[in-house]
Amino acid sequence: MIVTVTPNPSLDRTVLVGELARGAVHRVEDVRLDPGGKGVNVARALVAANRPTMCVLPTGGTEGTCLAELLVAEAVPVVEVPAASTTRSNVTVVEADGTTTKLNEPGNALSDTEIAALENRTGELAGRADWVVACGSLPAGCPDDLYGRLVRAARAAGARVAVDASGPPLREACRARADLVTPNLAELSELAARPLNRLGDVVEVARRVQREGVATVLVSLGADGALLVEGNGVWHGTSASTFVRSTVGAGDALLAGFLLAGARGPSALHHAVAYGTAAVRLPGSRMPGPDDLCFDSVHVTGVDESLTLNGTAA
Repeated sequence: MIVTVTPNPSLDRTVLVGELARGAVHRVEDVRLDPGGKGVNVARALVAANRPTMCVLPTGGTEGTCLAELLVAEAVPVVEVPAASTTRSNVTVVEADGTTTKLNEPGNALSDTEIAALENRTGELAGRADWVVACGSLPAGCPDDLYGRLVRAARAAGARVAVDASGPPLREACRARADLVTPNLAELSELAARPLNRLGDVVEVARRVQREGVATVLVSLGADGALLVEGNGVWHGTSASTFVRSTVGAGDALLAGFLLAGARGPSALHHAVAYGTAAVRLPGSRMPGPDDLCFDSVHVTGVDESLTLNGTAA
């Protein structure tokens, strides 16, 4: 079983417009309402592939109730941690050419009691899990070391831990020696405190994260694919597909695909990039299932460290 933890989930409303113009009135061509949050998206993709999954998240208010109902409709098992504050709502505007503009609420504060309940429920489930996957931003009130604490608790219970985060929470997860971290290019650049313009720069920083105790680093490079660094191996996965409908959730799909394929080696990277590619071809934050995948467009090779990156993050 894989347990996902999403401290700051959301209701995601995606609207499609022809072209976004600042200050103008737009006629919306289509609207989607999806359960949101990075760990929530990972759980949705895992369930679509029939992988036993449990989705842990705080919920509050009408939005929280709606979020849980949407997950139940997708057959995602939910463990709710009741919260006094209302679950946030995010809005994504997608243009016809795939350009995506996101308006994300920060999320309301969780109390110390609610944070403790989230940790306790995760710790209880970790004893029955192969992986605990902690993802996304932290709402107000959460300490920066929450993911670090979850890493230590889950590993003590016998589970491996993956973390998809940014800033201080990512740094704390690395210090706690998460088994897998999955930053995008911007997040890894922030961790390094410098721009990473070449693939060789990404390899260098990922190796540094490894030396600090993280076994596997999977970096989402957006249109440049993904980089996997583990043990003594480094691989670069790319896709020949250029069609983009929405980039929302692509990094989450990448992580789900990696876990579904065993989370090890170039074959898992190949599977991960196929999932990320499938996600950008779908509307809103819909997660791909096995029928959406096209493996023929994905290529995994050694690393050309001189390759210049375009800076797009998924």
